[in-house]
Amino acid sequence: MNEVVVKQRTDAPEGFFEAEAAGLAWLAAADGAETVRVVEAGPGRIALERLHEHRPTVRDAEEFGRRLARTHDAGAPAFGSPPEGWAGPNFIGSRAQECRPEPSWGRFFAEQRVQPFAAIAREIGDLRADEHALVLAACERLRAGELDGREPPARLHGDLWAGNVLWTARGAVLIDPAAHGGHRETDLAMLALFGLPHLDAVLAGYEAEHPLRAGWRQRVPLHQLHPLAVHAAGHGRHYGLALAEAAEAALALPG
Repeated sequence: MNEVVVKQRTDAPEGFFEAEAAGLAWLAAADGAETVRVVEAGPGRIALERLHEHRPTVRDAEEFGRRLARTHDAGAPAFGSPPEGWAGPNFIGSRAQECRPEPSWGRFFAEQRVQPFAAIAREIGDLRADEHALVLAACERLRAGELDGREPPARLHGDLWAGNVLWTARGAVLIDPAAHGGHRETDLAMLALFGLPHLDAVLAGYEAEHPLRAGWRQRVPLHQLHPLAVHAAGHGRHYGLALAEAAEAALALPG
């Protein structure tokens, strides 16, 4: 491996690149979806193998879906648990997120993923008071466990938008995780949020490896609450509107 890409930031928060490296190692240990290889990581810096992108095929997409299901199936100790060997927060973009283990997915998702970013969005004006109330009401349903289902904690990438799936000659390779123990549908919902080539084939491959619980398509807005809240906390008013719409959809879900 001769070619490397170095990412560095003199103003990086403490543990910023170390959390990325720990997440990549934890995901790689699942022997599922391929992850970019870490050459070295330390304060303010990480060196990764250079990836050469390739136009994906339907077969590539189906294989990625199967392998992603295997990553999720590798599991985690609890909802919210950090990658093995890491005890701090992880980061989505440049923002820190708690990784505090919880027995309930809904409580973890509401308190550590949705509410903190929704509060920022409200403070900066990208989420109106009535919209924030909708988000908080959805979080109350989550916190009460009404929407938990019976899924065990899955091993999640945690920031699985299309830009963090690089297609190469060897298939899909994952980069930039915010890895933690969570609900498998959360990763899939984020893939759908910003679009991914051959997403239907990815989902078909996933379901061939691990069939999803009935009603998962209706739950997509529920699982998009987190990424929409993150974007509403700094990327524009339109994300606040989308967050409120997702909260309304979550409130309409059967218990």
